Amino acid sequence: MLDARTIDIIKSTIPLLESANTALTEHFYRRMFRDNPELKDVFNLSHQASGRQPAALFAAVLAYAKNIDNPAVLGAAVERIAHKHTGFAIQPAQYDIVGHHLLETIKELAPDAATPEVIDAWAQAYGALAGIFIGREEQIYRANESKTGGWRGTRAFVVQEKRAESEQITSFLLVPADGGPVADFLPGQYLSLHLDAAELAHQEYRQYSLCQAPNGRDYRIAVKREPGGTGSNFLHDKVAEGDVLQLLPPAGDFFMAVDAGTPVVLISGGVGQTPMRAMLDQLLRQGHPAPIHWLHACENGAQHAFGDDIRQRRQAHANLETHVWYREPAAQDRPAEDFDATGLMDLDKVKDSILLPGAHYYFCGPLPFMAMVKEQLSGWGIADEQLHYEVFGPHQQL
Repeated sequence: MLDARTIDIIKSTIPLLESANTALTEHFYRRMFRDNPELKDVFNLSHQASGRQPAALFAAVLAYAKNIDNPAVLGAAVERIAHKHTGFAIQPAQYDIVGHHLLETIKELAPDAATPEVIDAWAQAYGALAGIFIGREEQIYRANESKTGGWRGTRAFVVQEKRAESEQITSFLLVPADGGPVADFLPGQYLSLHLDAAELAHQEYRQYSLCQAPNGRDYRIAVKREPGGTGSNFLHDKVAEGDVLQLLPPAGDFFMAVDAGTPVVLISGGVGQTPMRAMLDQLLRQGHPAPIHWLHACENGAQHAFGDDIRQRRQAHANLETHVWYREPAAQDRPAEDFDATGLMDLDKVKDSILLPGAHYYFCGPLPFMAMVKEQLSGWGIADEQLHYEVFGPHQQL
């Protein structure tokens, strides 16, 4: 527990943080990678290049400073980040490295303001936050290895099937090389892959949503090829059936949890449908009796992954309704068969069917897409606790 004096000092540095903005975290990452280049094998360097990771870290540091006297309000963010950290196999010693470079960054960017008292206060504040993360992450590690079929660290899996689902998306069916069972997960969670190959400049950790319900035997992920994406292009171009990949256990704080009487609306854009598929698979396997709605938007049929599978499921389950938008259908795309509407997704068009008492809404896709979905659903008066969404990459809020 931080004392009142330390809390006051941290709060007094908020204007300094705000004036520095992402220059603080950009400097931090530069000096850390310079002095500890081994951490390039942990951090996603694509997010560094895009600026997303420095922006996300700055937002987290600022939020912590503003809520230093009541860190409980950051509980949801801590849970999300802790799950991400376990997907990178983060260890306690790495927090010491990060803490050192954070304090040195403050000294270097604000030498006049970085008095011994300020540095000591931030050292205490960082130590308290690191302790929270280390404790929660150890709980997750232990829970993962204690499950039937669970493990800690990496485990070898064989690519049993590699299948093109669309022009951009390929799915991978992964089975354990040791022939043992695999741990169950909550639909919506993701797998972390540890990629280490001669073709890669650095070891890479990547998270991909599981796209089928747990079955105790295998996992399936779906990967979209991203322009310039190190991990996705490696998986698409270099990994073949029979190859071995190193996996960390499933994790993630975004998952479906509903009772039998809850209507469920699954809303996705592009590859954002992958966690939705695991949710739908689970609902149908369990014989979920309440209404289920599947809403999906993509460019056209060539980029519509899993389209045939969803159509077959709709025909087999009377309580499943689907609605698909193609932004620009191709000549061969069939209205009323492949897709139902053109242009961007407009939930108002299906409001009468999906605005159901007590329904829960799960959505995933590009950030602008999810912001639109949340705005429309909130505009209908749907409570925040009924809205659930997943943001890929560094943590962000809509």
